Amino acid sequence: MTSFLVIGGRPSPSNSTQRNARPSALRMCTRGRLGSPLARVLSLGLASMKRGEPPGDAGSERQIRLGCCVLCGLPASGKSTLSRFLSEQLRRKQGWDVAVVTYDDVIPEALLAGENAQPSQWKSFRHELLTYLEHFLMAIVNGCKLSAPALRTEVMWESFVHCLKNQSLIIASGTGKTQGYSLTHAAPSQPFYLILDDNFYYQSMRYEVYQLARKYSSGFCQLFLDCPIESCLERNRQRSKPVPDDTIQLMARKIESPNIQKNAWEHNSLTVRSTGPCSDDNVEVIDLLITALKNPIRYFEENVEQKETDRIICSTNTLHQADQQFRRIISQTMKKAKDEKVIAYKLKLLAEELNKLKADFLEDLRQGNSKRISCFHQNSISDVIRLFHYERDNIVQKYIPNEY
Repeated sequence: MTSFLVIGGRPSPSNSTQRNARPSALRMCTRGRLGSPLARVLSLGLASMKRGEPPGDAGSERQIRLGCCVLCGLPASGKSTLSRFLSEQLRRKQGWDVAVVTYDDVIPEALLAGENAQPSQWKSFRHELLTYLEHFLMAIVNGCKLSAPALRTEVMWESFVHCLKNQSLIIASGTGKTQGYSLTHAAPSQPFYLILDDNFYYQSMRYEVYQLARKYSSGFCQLFLDCPIESCLERNRQRSKPVPDDTIQLMARKIESPNIQKNAWEHNSLTVRSTGPCSDDNVEVIDLLITALKNPIRYFEENVEQKETDRIICSTNTLHQADQQFRRIISQTMKKAKDEKVIAYKLKLLAEELNKLKADFLEDLRQGNSKRISCFHQNSISDVIRLFHYERDNIVQKYIPNEY
């Protein structure tokens, strides 16, 4: 049995009292067209939106306290062990209802294993799962049945329903077109915690969950599982269906841990490290979840979160625009080289250099730490494109000297 050590992060301050973080050296165990539920949420929420209340609060006696905890980290870092432990602890000691959703159990491997599988499909499935989670939250907030989204991947929806049934959270009701699922969560005064178990290795993946939590005025927190890659690889090889070593190693290079100094929305985060035998000494993590529950994100928040949203959207759009422009320039350049009868092996070398240039530019834009494209932050994307043209020309001169 795996156990964990809290090594960083801090809980947010309470609205009424300042909560002091305990010493961070603590051993511990560990949306698709919507149907009538959305119409109900909107009709109930129109008046409340101006007051910063979540959907379902206005004129409703059903005031559910919601919490959402995101577990992130490399494969085999201990997320599933921690999620099971937290579920048991929160149910038994806090008296809360808990739903654990493991992404790998809901998004079938077969959907991503085909020869024609693309990264865009994987991203689409993740967004579809967020739709399912939103339907589930709407059912909880409004005390209504959980119904299937009109647009769905049937095998994924069945896996999601199976996941909830296995935790005795829903039971089937109705037949045919009226079939739905009744919630077993029957006490509005009883908190409900949603625990999401996935790698969530990009900050943008976790921010999508934060947005969903904010929409329903849920508490939000993150637990980052920090485990040495050697340990992850060793544990992974012992699994019945191990993830390829290369995949874990690549993820380790790309993973973005919570940054509470840079991202205000990540302030409710802790970093925990696998250590050894299981222990019930888990006060700091449970304290984080309690703090998040007591300090829900308001439906309309001022300045900080909105500015962060705008920054992320702007950054994403900029990267997309730049990528499209770079691809067009490279395509035109390669066509010109072929028209100039450049021999095959030189065409290959040219393509490799240009693609590397594109990758370097996109990474610099993503990280924002390159002096050569610092002009972007002061001017516009057109400056970056001009610089890309300039460096492209320097490369092409080696293969078509008289053209550039």
